[in-house]
Amino acid sequence: MFGFKHKMPHEGHEMHLCYLANLGYQMQDTEDYRKLVRDAKYVCKICGRAAADQINLCQPKKL
Repeated sequence: MFGFKHKMPHEGHEMHLCYLANLGYQMQDTEDYRKLVRDAKYVCKICGRAAADQINLCQPKKL
């Protein structure tokens, strides 16, 4: 859009719920977002979001 690529704060961040939520992913693809959070087993120590797989959180902690 502006001719530069936004740098991610850490590797894999483009798959984290905090990043996806900021893009409005939960409204754009509600069913896929539900799959990521359904039966959550981890919570992010930074943003508090919960996910089924720790790969979708910046700093996961087991629930």
